[in-house]
Amino acid sequence: MIYIKSRTPHSNHLCQYKITTMAKHITTSIEIKSDVQTVWKILTDFKAYPKWNPFIKSIEGEVAEGQMVTANIAGMTFKPKVLIFRENSELKWLGHLFFKGLFDGEHRFSLTEKEGGTVYFEQTEKFTGILVPLFARSLDTDTTKGFNDMNKALKKRAEDKIMESQIV
Repeated sequence: MIYIKSRTPHSNHLCQYKITTMAKHITTSIEIKSDVQTVWKILTDFKAYPKWNPFIKSIEGEVAEGQMVTANIAGMTFKPKVLIFRENSELKWLGHLFFKGLFDGEHRFSLTEKEGGTVYFEQTEKFTGILVPLFARSLDTDTTKGFNDMNKALKKRAEDKIMESQIV
């Protein structure tokens, strides 16, 4: 919740307004026929993103817990703070549009190795802030599509790498 204090137009009294922020969650996942190390290596090879990633065009900076990075996602540039960087397991960051509380996104990539030589890849984001209702339709369509497109491209790249290694 965000509290705003202002003076009323007809008096000098302070009024307090409470604005309830909205939240929206997106969760997408895909199963990849690969090992977790290969998927993680592709996911964290940020310099190669322009070659294969249709959604996140670039990530620049030191990707380590507590560090700020620059991410170009769907044509917009954000400077999120890395919250978790756990090798072969999880990457999570928190970004804000202009300032905290307006439109915030906590983006998470999670990898879980499964039996039979597969990896369960999950990409989620929790959006909060007073502008979430304004972007809700776009989040449901464009952002969800972007997540799924990236998931499919990651799967293809990882499975192609595994196939190449088996041929050699």
